[in-house]
Amino acid sequence: GQRDEEEEHHSLETFTFYLSEPLSKERVEAFSDGVYAIVATLLILDICEDNVPDPREVEEKFHSSLLEALSEYGPNYLAYFGSFVTIGLLWFVHHSLFLYVTKATRLMGLLNILSLAFIGGLPLAYQLTSEFAEKSHNEIEAIQVSCVITFFASIFQFAIWTTALLNERETLHPFARYGGKEHAFMFAKLALYPCVSLGAFFLTCLLSEFSTAIFHLMQIVIPFAFLALRIFVRISLTAVKTMMSLSRRKVVLLEEEEACLSPTETLS
Repeated sequence: GQRDEEEEHHSLETFTFYLSEPLSKERVEAFSDGVYAIVATLLILDICEDNVPDPREVEEKFHSSLLEALSEYGPNYLAYFGSFVTIGLLWFVHHSLFLYVTKATRLMGLLNILSLAFIGGLPLAYQLTSEFAEKSHNEIEAIQVSCVITFFASIFQFAIWTTALLNERETLHPFARYGGKEHAFMFAKLALYPCVSLGAFFLTCLLSEFSTAIFHLMQIVIPFAFLALRIFVRISLTAVKTMMSLSRRKVVLLEEEEACLSPTETLS
């Protein structure tokens, strides 16, 4: 019985040590950039393959007006740009995260692979949402699948940052550690996509008639939300620093006043 307990404890220690072993940060970033580039390329190939009007169709159906022909594919182009912006912003968040990571671990690499697995599903999300113009019966399901893909792709990025915080002295730059200058902004930036995609998922369940509008609104709002987050965090940090400096000045003034008072006045 004692041997079994010792072997189990030893195997658990080995597994924990295996996950905390260092991993090449450069290779993690290179592999991630390659996956992001391939996914973006697949999106471009998809939009160029089936959404380019035929010259004969332009001439006969639209009276040689290319703009009218392109307007027919408007929902497909909107879905393409929304998906491409999602990939670009997730790559930007990934880049910002690993900019502050000084040393990667195997657990962080595993979470990164799980995130990239869902990133690779974004072309599927584009294929589903590009059918909105046809008013297909599975429109709500397509939106929900897209929200789920975006949620898991971003939540695993948040998990990487949380794992790095557990051993922040070895894995994170001082600016991104708890209480650092970029800590609040990194938390908000990494939590934005999971919160918005989860909120859009539940809104489409409650307001199914406006599911398409909710999904497109989510894709449009998020880029501006990143900018608003930066401004809000900067203003908040400035306000906190101002309040702390004012409180310190009051303490210094009180100490100076007490030093100027006589001993009897101080006792009174």
